[in-house]
Amino acid sequence: MSVTGGDLRARDAMVTEPLALDGSATAQEAGEAMVRPEVRAVFVLEEGRLLGVITRKTLVREVVAAGRDPRATRVGDIAEEPVATIESDMLLTEAFHMLEERDLERVPVVDNGNLVGVLSRGMVQRRLAEDEPPPEPDGES
Repeated sequence: MSVTGGDLRARDAMVTEPLALDGSATAQEAGEAMVRPEVRAVFVLEEGRLLGVITRKTLVREVVAAGRDPRATRVGDIAEEPVATIESDMLLTEAFHMLEERDLERVPVVDNGNLVGVLSRGMVQRRLAEDEPPPEPDGES
């Protein structure tokens, strides 16, 4: 049985093992992880459960501007609640519509609150496009 766009789930297009730190990690560690330009955020976990997310903006606002020591500031104390999450079994078409409606580039994927991946709008578009059936040849039925 082949999988069609209607059968695809978020888990079929997500990136597994996204960059995550335990809530006890420091803001310094989060900053070091975000030195690479492709890393825009670090997820914060407590025993596998998603606590929140740290972005560069979070670090500037909560650590630098606040005058806190990045080596003593725990990411669990400054993590922001994610704007949205989706379950791994959500239909990929529904996930795409949610990303579009909320104008989100990426969203954490969870199973019962545990982080299992991250889904990006671009990856969803590519995965759905790969799954489209080829066009019917002209003049043939």
